Amino acid sequence: MASVTVTASGDFFDDGASTPSAITNYLLWQTDVSRPRVTAPPVEDPSWTPKTLLEYHSEFVTLRTRPMEQALAQLKWTLLVNNRQRGTARRGLIVSGPPGAGKSTMLMELGRSFELSERRRLARHDGYMPVAFGAIPPSSTPKGLVKELARFACIPVHDRMTETTITDAVCHVLCERRTRLVFIDDVHLLNTRTRPGADTSDQVKTLAERVPATFVLAGVDVEKSPLLTGPRGAQLAARFKILRTPPLLNGTAEQKAAWRSLLSAMETALRLARHRPGTLVRHADYIHRLTSGVMSSLSLLIREAAIRSVLDGSLAITKKQLSQVVLDVQATQAARATRRQRPGT
Repeated sequence: MASVTVTASGDFFDDGASTPSAITNYLLWQTDVSRPRVTAPPVEDPSWTPKTLLEYHSEFVTLRTRPMEQALAQLKWTLLVNNRQRGTARRGLIVSGPPGAGKSTMLMELGRSFELSERRRLARHDGYMPVAFGAIPPSSTPKGLVKELARFACIPVHDRMTETTITDAVCHVLCERRTRLVFIDDVHLLNTRTRPGADTSDQVKTLAERVPATFVLAGVDVEKSPLLTGPRGAQLAARFKILRTPPLLNGTAEQKAAWRSLLSAMETALRLARHRPGTLVRHADYIHRLTSGVMSSLSLLIREAAIRSVLDGSLAITKKQLSQVVLDVQATQAARATRRQRPGT
């Protein structure tokens, strides 16, 4: 059974008005990590109202899937390998998979797990910044990347600062605050066949050499992208492991068991008074045809079906309810292709 956790705010489920849409700096990150994850009240608890039900199923749960557990184990081993590495050739990880497979969520969970473990390990952590997050900007320039990291570390940056100045400031702060994990998302945007992309790839390598931290990169199908090609790509390929986050399959007996275990975990997390237990598992094949096993599509399907049931008062997810959810374009096209291959379904 996949383990399930629920994120809740101090007064249970606030209206989200003060919740930032994205974690853009370390202060917001600390606030998010500090939010306790507690078990939601049972469905019969009188504190549930339509409003709190809508908010709960909007946020819903974070699922610890098998790829997530494998990534946590790989991160632990890589940190231990790098622990006393004095040279520049520290090892890193690349989280790669198709769109919607949960790569960014995985980065957040890896960072959260590590930050919490460091808080438990250290009696005091004043000034310590265990993790840093950045993302490759659409323009994919070296200056844009270090500006992203500077923003997360709350380093003041103005337009007249040079790339070198910002890079030096970022490296100084990450070293001074003993950052041990640096996450960089959207690395598939790095086209090393172009000058800006090649320069930004060099910037990633420079940061990994100057900052004594373990770097974790993430992107869409990175192993097929230009990032790991050519002389620059060869250097990254020699230092990084690829962790795949594929869609969940539903073919073999083992795959079917894992898929149904995930649906069962999601069903356990529902708080719908008239929902019939076992419904999601009973329709496991149908749900897989709708979502192709992609985590983002599955999350949308179950959350929207639950929210619809709160709004229409049925408080139960049915196959009809599932069929009425309009999913993302990727899932819709994949489902159409499956129907064409299986005309009898």
